[in-house]
Amino acid sequence: MGENVYDAMFILDAGRYARDPEGVSGQLSKIIVEGGGKILVSRLWEERRLAFPIKGQRKGVYWLIYFRLNGEKLSALRQRLRLNDTILRMLFVRVDPRIVDTLVAHALAGPAAMAAERRAAEAREKQAEAQAEGEEAVPAGRPAGAGRPSASGA
Repeated sequence: MGENVYDAMFILDAGRYARDPEGVSGQLSKIIVEGGGKILVSRLWEERRLAFPIKGQRKGVYWLIYFRLNGEKLSALRQRLRLNDTILRMLFVRVDPRIVDTLVAHALAGPAAMAAERRAAEAREKQAEAQAEGEEAVPAGRPAGAGRPSASGA
C-alpha cells in the first residue's frame, strides 16, 4: 500500500485546549509524525457547543489536520491517538489525490479567506441581479427612451 493523504478531524477537550492551545495541537502533530506521517496542514477549525455531551464535555474544539502517511501505518496511528485523553472523537478520511492541492490550499487560507471569498461571491450575485433587473425594465425590442415624449415637446 502506498502513501495516501488523509483528512483528520479531531474534537478536542475545550478545557484542556484553553489551558494549553499550542501544547494540545502540537501533541497531535507529534503523534502523527512519530507514526510515520508528514503534516501538510494543521489548524483550528472552530470551537463550538456539542450537540450532546461526549465524555462529560459540552464544548469541543474542532481541529483539522491534513497529513501524508503510508496506509499500512494508519491503524497503529489510530490506536495511539485513542490513548490520548484530550481527544474526544476523531475521524480519518482518505483524500482523492486529484483534489489534495485544492483542499490543502483552502485549509491554509483559513476562515478569513473563506469569509472574503463568500462576500465576493455574494457581491457578484447582487451585481448579476441588478443587471438582470436593469434589463427587465426596458421592454424587449424597443430601445431605451423610445416612444417617450421628448423634453422639447416635439
